[in-house]
Amino acid sequence: MKSNILFGRIALGVYFIIFFGYLIGPLVVMGFTAFNSAAFPSITPWQCFTYEWFSELFQDERILNGIKNSFIIGFGTVILSVSIGLAASLVLTQVWAKWRSTYYTIIIAPILIPGVVLGISTLVFWRQVSDMLGGVPLLNNGIFLTIIGQSTFIASYCMLVFVARLQRFDAGLTEAALDLGATHTQAFRKILLPFMRPAIASAAVLAFLASFENYNTTTFTFGSYPTLTIELSQMVRYGINPSISALAVIIVTITVFGALTLEVLRRRSKVKAGDIKPSKGLPSWLFGNVATILLVALSFGLIAMVTTAQSYSPQQCKANYKEARQLENQIKIDALQAARAAAIAAAAANGETTEESGTDEPATQGGATGAFGGVFAPTNLEGAAGQNSGEDNGAAAPASPFGGVFDPTNLEGAAGQNSGETAPAAPASPFGGVFDPTNLEGASGTGGN
Repeated sequence: MKSNILFGRIALGVYFIIFFGYLIGPLVVMGFTAFNSAAFPSITPWQCFTYEWFSELFQDERILNGIKNSFIIGFGTVILSVSIGLAASLVLTQVWAKWRSTYYTIIIAPILIPGVVLGISTLVFWRQVSDMLGGVPLLNNGIFLTIIGQSTFIASYCMLVFVARLQRFDAGLTEAALDLGATHTQAFRKILLPFMRPAIASAAVLAFLASFENYNTTTFTFGSYPTLTIELSQMVRYGINPSISALAVIIVTITVFGALTLEVLRRRSKVKAGDIKPSKGLPSWLFGNVATILLVALSFGLIAMVTTAQSYSPQQCKANYKEARQLENQIKIDALQAARAAAIAAAAANGETTEESGTDEPATQGGATGAFGGVFAPTNLEGAAGQNSGEDNGAAAPASPFGGVFDPTNLEGAAGQNSGETAPAAPASPFGGVFDPTNLEGASGTGGN
């Protein structure tokens, strides 16, 4: 029994290691690449520890402009999506029961539609509306179109969050307020809205994150206002540097810091309310919460990193690494040259053996021909070689696979005329005398006169 429990715990531990390694592993690897001085994001080979990619990130105008546009579009999407989602959830709770499923399907449908379709349809629709109204500049603005396109499906996510919250709301509270003389606006503002406040905050965060990372819809609507995702996708086409990793480190750090802060505040509020008691043996400010310890450690780490970055310079490390690389390359070059010299010496030794055997060329094994059937054999122009050397080759040249087309005697008559000598009768050319230089003899004589 104990062995089964131990095996189950070990299996569960291995599962958690694999699961969290799969989720967090890429982020950890990218985090290390932000501190490596290599020009391309990589961990191996590790060159030098540096903060220069963070500095280059803050000097990149395209990245900074993309972040600014992403925040503007994100806030606009939050306002529109939360408003639409809250209204849709309230209608869903009040619509007739027989229409509720149909209404719910219509509201959820944008989530099922591909983002590419939403982006194209948003662009085409509002451009047609702009043309009908005489070309309104706002309707063709990239920020406006992106907010509209993203809110089309993000509002559905917000509606789901509100519906989950409304399922725990007691409608009798609103009815009691109305019975006591409150208007519908007062009942909504003083009863329903405070109850929905946590859901509104959650939906706002969800809408902002969904807008910030959206690419499929935004790629058709951004116009002259590219977001961060658009800028990153365009930069990847021409190559990236570790400044992208530095941006990822900043985003992950802000996310973790925010999550730990919220957990600490939530834990602290529960301790003050008496719902939970702090663990014994720990200082009161820790409240027995691991998130607090992690938050403090992360804060000290950030302070140490910023302080070190002001004085640390990796220039000497880079110079040493460059010198080591040059030395390593020189060793490789020397090894290649030594191997080449050895190969040449071996070839020379084989050549001496061949000369001693009375042959000028290495013997071919079995008289095998090349893969091209002897087309490029040097004997194809053997006759030409004999004529150029001025010697009379007694042996007839073997038939060329080209049928004598490249025989140098085809234009022999022209060569004789140019030298002022009487050329012997030229053999029949395979071109039928088309290139005979006497074809233009009259024109040549006219030109000479």
